[in-house]
Amino acid sequence: MSNGSTFPPRRRFGGTLVVVLAALLAACAAGWLIWRSASGHGGGRPPKALPAPSPDAPAPASPGPHTPGEAGRDGKGDEAGTGGRAGTRLKGKVVLIDPGHNTRNRDHTREIARQVDVGNGRKECDTTGTSTNDGYAEASFTLDVARRARTLLQAEGAKVVFTQDGDRPYGPCVDERARAGNEAGADAAVSVHADGAGEGNRGFHVILPARVTAGTADTSAIVGPSRRLGEHLAGRFVALTGSAPANYVGGGTGLDVRSDLGGLNLSRIPKVFLECGNMRDAKDAAQLTDAKWREKAARGISEGIADFLAE
Repeated sequence: MSNGSTFPPRRRFGGTLVVVLAALLAACAAGWLIWRSASGHGGGRPPKALPAPSPDAPAPASPGPHTPGEAGRDGKGDEAGTGGRAGTRLKGKVVLIDPGHNTRNRDHTREIARQVDVGNGRKECDTTGTSTNDGYAEASFTLDVARRARTLLQAEGAKVVFTQDGDRPYGPCVDERARAGNEAGADAAVSVHADGAGEGNRGFHVILPARVTAGTADTSAIVGPSRRLGEHLAGRFVALTGSAPANYVGGGTGLDVRSDLGGLNLSRIPKVFLECGNMRDAKDAAQLTDAKWREKAARGISEGIADFLAE
């Protein structure tokens, strides 16, 4: 046989392979260095920020609807509808607000005239209340202020119970008003009113329960805490409304103690009445008919209650 092979010498092939492998290793090294620099590893420059989304890009998915009144969340859906963040200061507290009288009582005079037990006697179920000389009804005033106070209290996390919200044909009777707070297990209760004294009698006063132990009434346990509630309420009312304590009752203290009110006698929870001013005095009436002043009054009520509950 002949030995005339056409393959190149073995040494030449090996040199070519070395050159190819060296080129591959250099490319890999360069790629690794580029990745290292771009990723920020090993002390290299931080990665570039992602480009801003296009204005036409879809918005991120919403985390879901807010829970009404939930603390710490955007208040757009909160129970108070304040548009701010819901508070937690009064979370877990129950407050009864009793808007005095009812605008429809005048159409149900027979029903509200019936006598009910107030513990130490019997009194009318309810009354029509008073009004300003221009006809602004006490019942309209009390409901407006009560609703404003409810908004403020709910914004602080409280649960607010009303005895009536303009949703009844008349009343409720005074015994039912007291029972509403008892059954709700409220931590505090305020009955909102305005007085009908003569011209020249000005200012507000808070009515506190006397110690009554007769029939179904026993205020022994609430006299002390009700006084503290009343004192907090009076202090805040002065500060936030600019109104002075009454010049015709309470000896300038803004506090009065009574034993003839069923709403207090039959209460088992700390409770007071607030006479916000005198509707029959022209100067007081100018305040009571002013929506901005009523907002201040509502804030005085809510802050006074909050101070009491924070004791």
